[in-house]
Amino acid sequence: MTVDARPGTEAVTVTTTVNGRADSRQVPARTLLVHLLREELGLTATTVGCDTSSCGACTVLLDGRSVKSCTLLAAQADGADVRTAEGLADGDRLHPVQEAFREHHALQCGFCTPGMVLAVVSLLDENPGPLTEQDVRRALVGNLCRCTGYHNIVRAVLALDAARQAG
Repeated sequence: MTVDARPGTEAVTVTTTVNGRADSRQVPARTLLVHLLREELGLTATTVGCDTSSCGACTVLLDGRSVKSCTLLAAQADGADVRTAEGLADGDRLHPVQEAFREHHALQCGFCTPGMVLAVVSLLDENPGPLTEQDVRRALVGNLCRCTGYHNIVRAVLALDAARQAG
């Protein structure tokens, strides 16, 4: 990405930790976080679906909380810890949420999956449970699945929460 020299397009330095790796770079001040992740860092699991924060395909974790990166300036993430779907697995071992999605066939076409998985990670981190179906559906209202795969997504989350409750 080249920095535009026109007035009003000044560059800013954005320093973040993305998936455990420190990164610092200059980007145009108006760069969205989703574009920094996709175009500058090559982390393409973060998907641009609507550019209005309606679909949730661009969901990432910012300091542990799910945010929609298509309406967040990269400069707003300066100093933050950013986690994308690429940063969830531990080598070849899937994150428990990824594994639950796999086990319960909650993947469908995969377009919404990275954002949905990250929203679920945030939900589980923020709520000790036990969770109800209504809790899960309410938490995922900002993430759209165009394949109508919600049933299996909800099943995956509830199964993971039940296992977590059982210890």
